Amino acid sequence: QVHRLRSVDNLFVVVQEFKDYQFKENKEDALKDLEDLVKKLPWTDPLKVWELNNSLKKKKTKRKKQNLQSSASKEKLNDDGEEEGTDQKDASEQEDCAQSAAGVEPASSQDAEKTGVASRNGEEEEDGNEQSDAKDNLQAGSGSNTKVGEGDTSEGEAKVLKFRVTCNRAGEKHSFTSNEAARDFGGAVQEHFQWKADMTNFDVEVLLNIHNNEVVVGIALTEESLHRRNITHFGPTTLRSTLAYGMLRLCDPQPTDIIVDPMCGTGAIPIEGATEWPSCYHIAGDNNPQAVKRAANNICSLLKKSENKDSSTSLGIPLDIIQWDICNLPLRTGSVDIIVTDMPFGKRIGSKKKNWDLYPACLMEMGRICTPGTGRAVLLTQDKKCFAKALSRMGHIWRKGQTVWVNVGGLHAAVYLLRRT
Repeated sequence: QVHRLRSVDNLFVVVQEFKDYQFKENKEDALKDLEDLVKKLPWTDPLKVWELNNSLKKKKTKRKKQNLQSSASKEKLNDDGEEEGTDQKDASEQEDCAQSAAGVEPASSQDAEKTGVASRNGEEEEDGNEQSDAKDNLQAGSGSNTKVGEGDTSEGEAKVLKFRVTCNRAGEKHSFTSNEAARDFGGAVQEHFQWKADMTNFDVEVLLNIHNNEVVVGIALTEESLHRRNITHFGPTTLRSTLAYGMLRLCDPQPTDIIVDPMCGTGAIPIEGATEWPSCYHIAGDNNPQAVKRAANNICSLLKKSENKDSSTSLGIPLDIIQWDICNLPLRTGSVDIIVTDMPFGKRIGSKKKNWDLYPACLMEMGRICTPGTGRAVLLTQDKKCFAKALSRMGHIWRKGQTVWVNVGGLHAAVYLLRRT
């Protein structure tokens, strides 16, 4: 169930969380404390969760060798043998959506790509897995004899596990770098478990997330980020599927809604929308022929995947793509229920200067096609000053609902929910 959450980049099980960890001033002492921490942590249960996760993953890969990344359907990482219903997870998914929108993006690109989902997810996730833990413990042993078989300690003739420690650190006040923390913490982990360090070909990834005075130690449950699911042709500013999902979810699409992305780029938002909300109709467009071509290619590869998956979906997906001019859309006035788009930040595409004309014109035209009274728009931009100014002039068309701050590849951006007056 947890692997099926759509707005999570990475999953990990929390070993322990420290809300207010007191780091020593002196670098040597601070690092020594982190080393000593390893012996005191409650590793047993998290390692069982990791083991269970592995046994499910093993069976899955055997069965799904031919289309490992078949993400068109709901069961992206189907936790083999779990129930289909995702209802019970809904509440946490709600919370998780807010969490994801609140910046699950990697904090900085030079730090290892694997930034764990904020700790709240980790906890939720631990709970979810602990429950099924008892149930599936019997099968955890089977089919996973190579990697596991020595959960807590590596005794007997079991294969020695390989591991690495990834540290993600944010905050000004630390006397050490993330590399130093990972190195020393990793040394202590190696000593404690007698595992073998291996940076590329590892079985276990231990995460050390340090954010100011908050420290979370976890064990990774995903090998690569879950946002790599729909897009095969990337553009200069392709949005993550997880963030696209969060944006769509924010506007609460209802069956039969018409959802438009007028600046779709490579189509991340409408593709995610058509996959997750197939009872809505999605229209994507862009003024750049290259972008339209990439988006069309992404739709094609998605169709291929869904055809392989099961023949009943070979009717296609409820999504059309068209080349158009954002300021003069070929859509009837008041004919669209929802607009969801990633506005140009003015960095890689367009410019801040152009945005001063573009944003008001966009908001005006979006207001025209959107249904008065019920229409809504969810817009992502990093050019917040320009957006605020444009919006202030459009008070007669758009009312601002909530604002969610997100981290897009290290840029501090905002997602605005607007309602059509």
